[in-house]
Amino acid sequence: MAASLSTGLDVHFAIPQSDTKRPIFFTRRKFTIYCNSSKSSSKPPRNPPVKRTPSLSEQLQPLSTTTLPKKDQAGLLSKPKSTWVNPTKPKRSVLSLQRQTRSPYAYNPKVRELKLFANKLSDCDNSEEAFLSVLEEIPLEPTRENALLILNSLKPWQKTHLFFNWIKTKNLFPMETIFYNVTMKSLRFGRQFELIEELANEMVSNEIPLDNITYSTIITCAKRCNLFDKAVEWFERMYKTGLMPDEVTYSAVLDVYAKLGKAEEVVSLYERGVASGWKPDPIAFSVLAKMYGEAGDYDGIRYVLQEMKSLGVRPNLVVYNTLLEAMGKAGKPGLARSLFQELLESGLSPNEKTLTSLAKIYGKARWAKDALELWEEMKSKNWPMDFILYNTLLTMCADIGLVEEAEQLFMDMKKSQHSRPDSWSYTAMLKIYGSGGNVGKAMEFFEEMSEVGVELNVMGTTCLIQCLGKAGRIDELVKVFSVSVEHGIKPDDRLCGCLLSVVSRCESRADVDKVLACLHRANARLVGFVKLIEEGVYCLDTVKEEFKGIISDTKDDARRPFCNCLIDICLSKHLNERAHDLLYLGTLYGLYPGLYNKTADEWSLDVRSLSVGAAQTALEEWMGTLAKTIKHEESLPLLFSAQTGTGTHKFSQGLSNSFASHLKKLAAPFRQSEEKAGCFVAKREDLVPWLQSRLQT
Repeated sequence: MAASLSTGLDVHFAIPQSDTKRPIFFTRRKFTIYCNSSKSSSKPPRNPPVKRTPSLSEQLQPLSTTTLPKKDQAGLLSKPKSTWVNPTKPKRSVLSLQRQTRSPYAYNPKVRELKLFANKLSDCDNSEEAFLSVLEEIPLEPTRENALLILNSLKPWQKTHLFFNWIKTKNLFPMETIFYNVTMKSLRFGRQFELIEELANEMVSNEIPLDNITYSTIITCAKRCNLFDKAVEWFERMYKTGLMPDEVTYSAVLDVYAKLGKAEEVVSLYERGVASGWKPDPIAFSVLAKMYGEAGDYDGIRYVLQEMKSLGVRPNLVVYNTLLEAMGKAGKPGLARSLFQELLESGLSPNEKTLTSLAKIYGKARWAKDALELWEEMKSKNWPMDFILYNTLLTMCADIGLVEEAEQLFMDMKKSQHSRPDSWSYTAMLKIYGSGGNVGKAMEFFEEMSEVGVELNVMGTTCLIQCLGKAGRIDELVKVFSVSVEHGIKPDDRLCGCLLSVVSRCESRADVDKVLACLHRANARLVGFVKLIEEGVYCLDTVKEEFKGIISDTKDDARRPFCNCLIDICLSKHLNERAHDLLYLGTLYGLYPGLYNKTADEWSLDVRSLSVGAAQTALEEWMGTLAKTIKHEESLPLLFSAQTGTGTHKFSQGLSNSFASHLKKLAAPFRQSEEKAGCFVAKREDLVPWLQSRLQT
């Protein structure tokens, strides 16, 4: 009598959505599956249909197309739902390894003798002739158990392979899967994927079954050898046989898919594994965290944390380090700080990589207080320091403006035997002194670099030139630039932008010509454009065409600074109309996105990415546009605002202060917002009369 069992199965369907920042949630539809069991086997049909086992990619396709948005979208994936389990029956893990039964050689009294012989084989010459010569001295008959013990005791993969081939030639007993598995594991240690694949194909040809361990060894070896396509190929072959991956294989293939950039397959495989009863280990979550971190997907990182908590997986230090690095790329310093505290509370001790990631995050976010607390905690608890961490801490101090802490770190590096200051260490110090305007200290470090034989890099040159330019010490600037170029420094766009900035500050024509001579050695076309906008005969079409060519040849992160500096140069020459033309060209070519913003209740100006001169020009342009709006009697909002931001660096130039001074000079009715620093607001009833008065003058 056949017994019937029915059970409900949850299937998850993704809901399409257009908002790329919202998480993806799943709906659930319930199906019923009926299973029949009988003590007597039923007769098979006479002509059973031949079914093709679908490939892994085909199996994952329905999930990947409904679980993830397109590549240009990012979203939070919901936690996979668990499948129904009959509470009256013990749960069997579908991922349990199909291990071979324990070999009786473990109880063999001759084990010691055989292991000594295996050591002798391992120590002999690598040549086949020498190896066969030692084999003639084998103390016992090479039975199945004895041969397996020797094979498992050999250390160099070359000897394992030689002994395996020797066993096959003797034909003393049938070659079983376990012999191939032991040999493959040794070859994996030597990263010999080609030999492993040969053995696997040999097993297929000789109809020797490949078990879970065989496939796991092949796949993990391919991963170690960076043969990711091969790893995927053998994983698909494994699926076709009906074997379920074990924990190691699942984690390895997740990492392979992530390295291949196949995020959809990563998530689909993860959800399929969890639904099958797999409990992901910390390595699997580390793979997910790294993938989401490199994409800057904060929702994905949060999903990983939620999954670990819901499944009761305790992160190890590797996972914590990966998560911290991911949060740094996603720009989440607060979450990184909380995670670091969780790490300490769990009883783990941070290593150099942990502290390096956290220092980078605090430095980038300009979190001076947290950076100082981290530094004090590192000293009090004597946490480990390495060369990379020292330089990261110095860079953090430079980003925030922590002079005393940087000097102490630098002295510690000088006293250290393994972390002596290098080019990047000196560059950080040059940046600190350059930002603070301490020319004497900056030049002292520049001279010291030459004395101790540390090469100057382009970043160090840029920091020093910026410092000298602000101080108006142009002759020393020219000397530093010449020495740097003679020592092989190739000026980049950032250095050229720095020289342009110095030109805008120069008061005498002689100084301008000296700096332009340096700039000509780095970018002659840029110098030609500076002269073009200074000429008495001025043609906007010519300027527009040349500006477009220069910007096209400039790296993205230097394009807006170039335009800012060129506007400042025009203002320094009292060429205000040309400054407005350059602002127009910069806006036209997308250098100032979000400069002007409108809502029904508020119109705003955002100058946070502009220089002082460019911000003043943008304000005047905005006021002119508003005046025209009033003249045409068009409707206006109730509120107007200008965003300058607040510099978080200790030595910030103070765009907000300069902007406030300019507003005061114009007698504009903008006032500093009490709710938000670096924001100036004006009401419609105050701004309209002021603009009307300017129209009458």
